[in-house]
Amino acid sequence: MKEMYKNAGILPEVYDFCDAVIKSLEDRFKAIDAVAEYNQMKVVMAMQANKVSAECFQPSSGYGYDDYGRDTLEKVYAHIFHTEDALVRPHITCGTHALTIALSGNLRPGDELLSPVGKPYDTLEGVIGIRPQTGSLAEYGVTYRQVDLLENGDFDYDNIRKAINERTKLVTIQRSKGYQTRPTLSVKRIGELIHFVKSIKPDVICMVDNCYGEFVETIEPTDVGADMCVGSLIKNPGGG
Repeated sequence: MKEMYKNAGILPEVYDFCDAVIKSLEDRFKAIDAVAEYNQMKVVMAMQANKVSAECFQPSSGYGYDDYGRDTLEKVYAHIFHTEDALVRPHITCGTHALTIALSGNLRPGDELLSPVGKPYDTLEGVIGIRPQTGSLAEYGVTYRQVDLLENGDFDYDNIRKAINERTKLVTIQRSKGYQTRPTLSVKRIGELIHFVKSIKPDVICMVDNCYGEFVETIEPTDVGADMCVGSLIKNPGGG
């Protein structure tokens, strides 16, 4: 193989350097492959348990009444994420759209939204009302509060405790770093944060923005106490 690369104009020194890099990453790639294989089997078993069949691909009336394929797809997702139900529709165009639906469906005038992991995606600023926008949650009387992460990336538990009040209805936890430099949150860390929040206010809704996070671990935020898990589903589940 090395001789073939040499004949293609690749210097032996370049080949050796690249080969060493690849070998140093073998354990990391094996770990990724193991997670992928586990989740592949989880999805296949969910499809089997919910009897995905050719009938699921029949044309729909468009109204969604008795849409066997769509109903089965949502059962599969609920099975995978261990939730009571799931809402998986092509009409939800992206992660921001899905998050907007989740927030708007659960927050009412006078409620407060709390982000204990700093500022969310830029695309949500107008939805929440951080940046003034017609139709924002702020325009409907929903207030917003956030607690930034500490400099080392840890949760600021003291200030999170202070921020939670009688009006705190929903806590949103963005799993991905998005456009920031903070670390992406593991499911384990998310579970610890949810446990802390629920210990202060058990009835608060803990919603995890799971965009980019589906299937990168063997468990999901709904396995560690999240009440809702919201993602675009066009990245890992759709593209991967």
